[in-house]
Amino acid sequence: MRFPVTLVPGVFVERRNRFVADVTVDGVPALTHVPNTGRMRELMVPGHDVLLRPAADPSCRRTVYDLLVVKYQGHWVGIDSLTTQTLAIEAWQAGLLPELSLYTHVKREVKLGVSSLDLLLDGPPGLCYVEVKSVNLVEDGIALFPDAPTERGARHLGELAAAVRDGHQAAAVFIVQRDDATALAPFESADPVFANALRQAAEAGVGVYAITCETTPEGQTTVRQVPVLLEQHATVGQGRRT
Repeated sequence: MRFPVTLVPGVFVERRNRFVADVTVDGVPALTHVPNTGRMRELMVPGHDVLLRPAADPSCRRTVYDLLVVKYQGHWVGIDSLTTQTLAIEAWQAGLLPELSLYTHVKREVKLGVSSLDLLLDGPPGLCYVEVKSVNLVEDGIALFPDAPTERGARHLGELAAAVRDGHQAAAVFIVQRDDATALAPFESADPVFANALRQAAEAGVGVYAITCETTPEGQTTVRQVPVLLEQHATVGQGRRT
């Protein structure tokens, strides 16, 4: 996935709230939209290099940029949670999700229960409902999700499990927007409810997969599937953040 426009380099200053941050571009202060509601405390640090997408029409909004990429310990890390649908589709089309290879068609944004899920795959096996999550945090090589409590995320997992009980297939796909993770685990200490819901969904037959990405100033490429560690590990989420 290539970024549709050339991104503008900047420097992170501070996050005002979940959706707005201050940056500088060529030393000039500017407001930017943060398209991710996660805490991202290890990324949202003053002085970090960032890449920004200019607003198509700055006169129509308060922020003049969207903050898409942060440089952290030598790695570019994507933070735009809206890109993960596209990245999940690209991973599926590239064969990085062989468990879903028999499906032939994909539809975005489908209703299931009271929620709208990201994808619906269709093909000879029937229907497969897919929810996609954006992951930015890595500790000691383990990607962790979520970094803040997500009641909505736990609800999605329950609806995926219900789809399996109704005779369909379902999958949760975690898109790790960086290339330095060797596995993924639920972030137990950040949200034990979600961690438990993920294990229950897997036990119900929901497929749980994680895909890493290479993020550059030009775009993002899905790289490989990595293992998902569903068992509770006391040390996961307590170590050094990378």
